[in-house]
This record gives sequence, structure tokens and C-alpha cells, in this order.
Amino acid sequence: MNIMFRGRSNHILDDKGRLAIPTRFREVLGQKGDDCLVVTSKDRCLWAFAKEDWQVLEDKAANLPLFDKAGIAFLRGFISSAVECRVKNGRITLPPSLKEDAGLQKEVVLAGQLKKFEIWDRGRWDEEFERVKDGFPEASPSLLELRI
Repeated sequence: MNIMFRGRSNHILDDKGRLAIPTRFREVLGQKGDDCLVVTSKDRCLWAFAKEDWQVLEDKAANLPLFDKAGIAFLRGFISSAVECRVKNGRITLPPSLKEDAGLQKEVVLAGQLKKFEIWDRGRWDEEFERVKDGFPEASPSLLELRI
């Protein structure tokens, strides 16, 4: 059975950038035999991957054409922001650069996204969740094509 990151929860980011990881997310890491997350900045939030899943993405990125503008932008914007964050005592410490990229304040939301989870500032998450809830009927035809 392959468990994935699912569900969402509210958390408090302390002054040192420490963030508690929910037990169900730590269980995913445990199943993969990992105690480390790779966290990067994307779309006004942070994306956190188990190291194994990050490695798959990184291997694909390593094969991007050397002079492809989209590939260069992806490497500069997404890959260069990545930081390994070891889970210690059920928490990770986010570096200031990532906190700044995502506009994280004290209250944050962790949202499971199957192979990754997102870390959002609570205010930004509330706005984004309303936006996607309102747009879900428009997305439904594409989901039907995927047989979801």
C-alpha cells in the first residue's frame, strides 16, 4: 500500500522558523524510510517532498535541454530554491529565504497534495481555497477526461 500526503491542518510557525509536521505526514516519510523533506518555493507557497519523490523530479530536471529557456527558468526558480529540511522531534526548520518567498507569518496551513504537501500562510491559503472552490466546476470537465 502506498500512502500519500492528504488532508490539511493549521499550525503555528515559531520565531525560529520551526514547524510541526502532522503525524500522518510523518508516517508517509516513515514508510519511505526517510526523515528529510525537500522544500522549495512555488506559486505563493512552499512545496515539500519526501526525498525519494524529489529525486525523481530532480533526475528528470537534470535531462532538460541545456539552453532551453523554460528549463533554465525552472531550474532557477524552482530547483535553486530547494532546501533539505531534516525532521527532528516531529518538526522541520524553514530557512528565512523560504519563509520570505512564501510570505509565511505565524499561522500556516499544511495541505496534502498526494506526492507532496504545500505550506501556506494562513491568509493566503484562505484566499486560494476560496478561489479554487469557486473555480472547481470549471475544472470538472478536465477531471472527467482523466476519469476522476
